[in-house]
Amino acid sequence: MMKFCPRCGEPKLTTASQKSFECGACGFTLYMNTAAAVGAIIECEGCVLATVRAGSPDVGMLDLPGGFVDHGETGEQALRRELDEELGLKGFIPVYFGTYPNVYPYKSVTYHTLDLVFAVRLDEQPTITPSDDVAGVEWIKKSEVELRDFAFASVRAALSDYIRTG
Repeated sequence: MMKFCPRCGEPKLTTASQKSFECGACGFTLYMNTAAAVGAIIECEGCVLATVRAGSPDVGMLDLPGGFVDHGETGEQALRRELDEELGLKGFIPVYFGTYPNVYPYKSVTYHTLDLVFAVRLDEQPTITPSDDVAGVEWIKKSEVELRDFAFASVRAALSDYIRTG
């Protein structure tokens, strides 16, 4: 829990609700709203691309490429930026697939996110250059995807829906 008010610095910050804190000294209210994130289900030749997480949380587990949406970005802009940063992937056409709520524990804080998932279909497997927070990549046949190997509930739900719908 936060102890000091970000406006006045007084140690009078108290929990007002599940997602807000209030300062007893100056009346400031801090809201901890859901953060937007993006992910891509990239499919090529009956396989989906999974990334291997290089850092916390869930280092070493599989994930979808993506990340948090920056201020002023659309979901599509964030996806293009993230796929370029993580994989060196450019020139793709994302198609909105769905949204999935998630929790993201990081450095003793649990962030609530809404993950905007896009589908990207490619005609041929591109040359991938993992970087940023990606330790590696794997192309997995859709019929062989093991949901338990993926780090987040939102990713498992999105992949399950994607595989089920064809």
